[in-house]
Amino acid sequence: MSTRIIVTAFVSADGVMEAPGGEEGYRNEGWTFKDVPFDAAAYELKGREQEEAGGLLLGRRSYEAFAPVWPTMDDFARYSALPRYVVSTTLEQDDERWPATILRSVDDVAALKEQDGAPLLIHGSAELGIALADAGLVDRYHLLVFPVLLGAGKRLFSAVDKDTTKLTLVEHEAYANGVQKQVFDVVR
Repeated sequence: MSTRIIVTAFVSADGVMEAPGGEEGYRNEGWTFKDVPFDAAAYELKGREQEEAGGLLLGRRSYEAFAPVWPTMDDFARYSALPRYVVSTTLEQDDERWPATILRSVDDVAALKEQDGAPLLIHGSAELGIALADAGLVDRYHLLVFPVLLGAGKRLFSAVDKDTTKLTLVEHEAYANGVQKQVFDVVR
């Protein structure tokens, strides 16, 4: 049995996942808390993910954004105890504040996936998630879909013309603030 790879994302109803927490440089930054009232129940999945995760799999930009912040946040304490892997062809060394193993290719991720272990979560990392999905390496999606249309921005899914990827909805719930939890397994 191999390690499962799970893409976990905050996503708008039109598929944008860019800057949900307020990262600068995107005109709609912080859309998860600026545009939608907070409902703690909608975030239950995030706590469960931390408990079930065997590690984090990140792209370079997300790793560089998270490394100075996540180790100091109580909400992400367990992530600091888990192995972290950064997929990058340009990162020279990891950040000593939040050490990680650097992987250089999708093939390196495929080799890591062949090992037995608890799931690897991909947070943020739009380009990595798309590359791994296009390579057939993503096993599950944990989505919190927010009731907003953002128009432009980094998308969760690839725009590549390819064959259908079938999904099975294994868990869902709608919350009072309009957020929907959608958990999909990739059908192989």
